[in-house]
Amino acid sequence: MVLGKVKALAVYFDCLNENNLPVFSGGDLVSGRVVVEVTGDVRVKRLDITARGLAKVRWTESRNAGANTAYTQNYTEEVDYLHHCDTLIGEERDEDALEEGMTVLHAGLHEFAFSFNLPQMALATSFEGKHGSVRYWVKAELHRPWLLPVKVKKEFIVFEHIDINTPLLLAPQAGTKEKTLCCWFCASGPISLSAKIERKGYTPGESIQIFAEVENCSSRVVVPKAALYQTQTFFAKGKGRQIQQLVSNLRGEPLQQGKSQSWEGKLLKIPPVSPSILDCPIIRVEYALMVYVDIPGGLNLSLSLPLVIGTIPLHACATRTSSISSNCSSVNWMGLQERPEAPPSYSELAISEAHRRNCLQGCDRSDGEGEDQGSVLTYITEFRYLPPPLYSEVDPYPDTAEVCGTADVRRPDMCPSR
Repeated sequence: MVLGKVKALAVYFDCLNENNLPVFSGGDLVSGRVVVEVTGDVRVKRLDITARGLAKVRWTESRNAGANTAYTQNYTEEVDYLHHCDTLIGEERDEDALEEGMTVLHAGLHEFAFSFNLPQMALATSFEGKHGSVRYWVKAELHRPWLLPVKVKKEFIVFEHIDINTPLLLAPQAGTKEKTLCCWFCASGPISLSAKIERKGYTPGESIQIFAEVENCSSRVVVPKAALYQTQTFFAKGKGRQIQQLVSNLRGEPLQQGKSQSWEGKLLKIPPVSPSILDCPIIRVEYALMVYVDIPGGLNLSLSLPLVIGTIPLHACATRTSSISSNCSSVNWMGLQERPEAPPSYSELAISEAHRRNCLQGCDRSDGEGEDQGSVLTYITEFRYLPPPLYSEVDPYPDTAEVCGTADVRRPDMCPSR
């Protein structure tokens, strides 16, 4: 902006992401510089900065109040998330006061640092919609005597992080529906649809694996499809306004009468979209995967699986957990038995008592006889499903005693009493 001797006024942020964008979260330190370029000596009263964060919705609706009478109803609402003010040069003065103590900026570039902390609270993620927005910005104002102030505004981005590694967002989503077509001039029949995805939480750039089964027993040719939708809901004065937008979609093969089609992990790419906004009282952004059967001349058979688009990607350990959970759920969903196979009964094992005793004697051998210690694993495997020894009143393995003179020398107890 060129105005008199002030050639430029700009705001720069110190911390930028890999795309050279200022991105922050709740509680972060926001720092930067206000750069003023002047072509000659300029007297400055104040240089102020104001940081704001505002969620705002606005829309209008036409109303009829009777014959030939119409009016427009405005709906608007605001939520303030951030309001910070600071003075980098000078202080507040009365316009009628003497022009003393003013700062003189000489020709050239001048930089003034600023910093502030975002509130330690759940901030709404930056968003731009048809009927509302969530915006954060820093505005700098250069005040000079007897002249209009020079202003500049620079926006920054705030992300309220959503971690998709939580158990709720790692849980699989599934559903089943059936619809019967009835028509007086053609044959009728049912159409069944089952669909599942491995988890509820995703991040932009990922692909959703869709498992689906469609069976067409009707007389029409149907087409399985899937679509990812974004739903924006705006609230003001106790009234809501909703907009649904298609984000991504895919199409299956046409399905003839009496045929079925399976999707074994069909991929649907998630483009770069805004994360879900779930905590703002006036703006809500939600996502849902719609798996449906396109029925010509009839209402579609559809399943809606809600999703959450987060900002923290899936961890490696969470990937394994999600995979195991998905496999277990797939077992239930496909109708397979989850209970592990029971071990064989003792009566089915034809193992003689003599064979068991021989193995016990092998275990009692000392290392001095050259027995390989690795063979103990063989004994463990051998006795995995062996029955317990037979009960007997007489100890089959009594302690051996050696007579040495008049004294008996017995083998010491394995667990002597203390």
